[in-house]
Amino acid sequence: MTIDLNKVVSLSYTLEVDGDIIETVKAEKPMMFIFGTGYLLPKFEENIKSKKVGDTFDFTLDAPDAYGNVNEDAIVELPKSVFEIDGKIQENVLFVGNVLPMMDSEGNRLQGAIDEVKENTIVMNFNHPLAGASLHFSGKVEEIREATETELTNGLFNEKVSSCGGGCSSAGDCSSCGCGGCH
Repeated sequence: MTIDLNKVVSLSYTLEVDGDIIETVKAEKPMMFIFGTGYLLPKFEENIKSKKVGDTFDFTLDAPDAYGNVNEDAIVELPKSVFEIDGKIQENVLFVGNVLPMMDSEGNRLQGAIDEVKENTIVMNFNHPLAGASLHFSGKVEEIREATETELTNGLFNEKVSSCGGGCSSAGDCSSCGCGGCH
């Protein structure tokens, strides 16, 4: 059996960015997904399509094929008053590197990382944490099987929902948010 549409695939792999290993998934606890359902980056799936159990892979996705280039418009300066709860600014969460759940003016949920804390403002970065990075994957195909009808309907782990809340359209189109989790 080869990796193709609607197959449940299990992979072990290592992900490197700029020569640093940032993620390792072991064969004992592999990453599992249903191929072709938007769970993974499209170019990642292109690189593993038609592989068999035991096959290895080793490829790099440049930023445009991974999480995109850094979008300077996604880096914004917000007044500290945005972080006020019951009239008090929540200083304990305002530190560089902290990732906070936020909501835009249209009600879309976003994750923003604090890039800088200034006297009266906070610089928030709403780019994906790996935006601008080339991703190097190396690994092995551990298992391939047919997905069941229930898995195709509900997702591998019953994760399918009508919207990811990250900016997807009401039809569940993830092209705008890139979350890979809308169904």
